[in-house]
Amino acid sequence: MSKKGWFDAEGFYAALDAARLARGLNWKQVAAGSGVSASTLTRMAQGKRPDVDGLAALCAWSGLDADDFVRSEGEHRPTAEPLAMISTYLRSDRNLSPESAAALEEVIKITYERLRQKD
Repeated sequence: MSKKGWFDAEGFYAALDAARLARGLNWKQVAAGSGVSASTLTRMAQGKRPDVDGLAALCAWSGLDADDFVRSEGEHRPTAEPLAMISTYLRSDRNLSPESAAALEEVIKITYERLRQKD
């Protein structure tokens, strides 16, 4: 079975480098500002992928969206399921604690399953 999608690490590194240059920083400053290790940035320069926490930190630091670097077979990517999007929004809401977001998510899932139209 082949993967349906992959992360363009080279493209992400190039965009990260552009962000670094635009800010007039060196890679050591990027490491300090983003909270990732200098060795992570060195590995990325060699074509390796960052771990998910490193990717998140670099996206937060740079303003880049990791989704812009996800590639897939063909041009069409499916649209996210409504429940997946609701979960994403609830868990990113700074007005909710993680426990509150999970409780709301559970209520919405149960209600959605009960009310959705079955084909």
